[in-house]
Amino acid sequence: MKISRNMMNKAIEAKIITEKQANDLIEFIKKLPEQSPGFNLTNVLYYFGGLIAIGAMTLFMNLGWEMYGGWGILFLSVSYSILGIALTHKLHDTGYKIPAGICATFVICLTPLAIYGLQQGMGWWPPDNTVYHDYHVYVKWNWIFMELGTLIIGIIMAWIYRYPFMIMPIAVTLWYMSMDLTSMIAPDTYTYELSAMVSMYFGIITVLIAFWVDVRSSHSADYGFWLYIFGVMAFWGGLSAQHSDSELSKFIYLCINLLMILIGVILNRKVFVLFGALGSCCYLGYLAFRVFNLSYLFPVVLTAIGFAIIYLGIIWQKNEAQITHKIRSILPKPLQDLLQSRDQME
Repeated sequence: MKISRNMMNKAIEAKIITEKQANDLIEFIKKLPEQSPGFNLTNVLYYFGGLIAIGAMTLFMNLGWEMYGGWGILFLSVSYSILGIALTHKLHDTGYKIPAGICATFVICLTPLAIYGLQQGMGWWPPDNTVYHDYHVYVKWNWIFMELGTLIIGIIMAWIYRYPFMIMPIAVTLWYMSMDLTSMIAPDTYTYELSAMVSMYFGIITVLIAFWVDVRSSHSADYGFWLYIFGVMAFWGGLSAQHSDSELSKFIYLCINLLMILIGVILNRKVFVLFGALGSCCYLGYLAFRVFNLSYLFPVVLTAIGFAIIYLGIIWQKNEAQITHKIRSILPKPLQDLLQSRDQME
């Protein structure tokens, strides 16, 4: 639960604490070095700076580093990694957990670049025009060893330091690997439709893994957060990329997106709600501009449906506690514990 100044004022009015105690408590909380994952300027600066540093060594890496050769790239990558690990330990010891986790994640993201440099230096890189800059752009079998190495280093680092943000590059690497393995196994039949199908099924597997991690770590840090994000993105992207002229298939697409919204509400995971709502809007847009583009009644019916949903929300708010209790009572005990812990965190 986030503590606001308004909450403190209400506590003062209720004579639970004095005004001096409230001010002292607020100042004490502000000075705490350990930040919780939330939307504030401190955390925005942490993640913005960290993502710039990570992006510099990944997405924004240009051809300039190729002039150093394989061994030069390896040396620079290892040097940056040593610096990243040193910063991780320093920040962890002083209580700055979020920037420490970002520095540890930076080290994991350097792994594919280091392996690329090693392969170039040893002469193991295939004799084509592929360079590291293409790693995040093209699907190729060349990247498999880089991805395997990243997974190994990522799992080891995550096991040692246990920062939730470190799961992010692991999830991305698994998605990359699913595409590259498909390209390697079926090079002649690899198409856009196949990649969409692979992405969809990979997303389902990742979400299931995220749920398992969520249940196992329900009383600790939120290790499933990034797995949920990339799992849902991969699944929804692959699902939305499917093509069918059948109206039934399109309606099933809507139902799946509505189910995602329901799952998001049950699990208290906003990423399901976000993409489910986006998919539902896409379907409604299809109906408005393709199916009922000449119908004057469609906007009226859609408006009525919108107000009916608002009314449903009012009924839900009035009976939320009773309905939630009844629904959760039929769920497995581990899932009940997970949802209860998430309620306490909120």
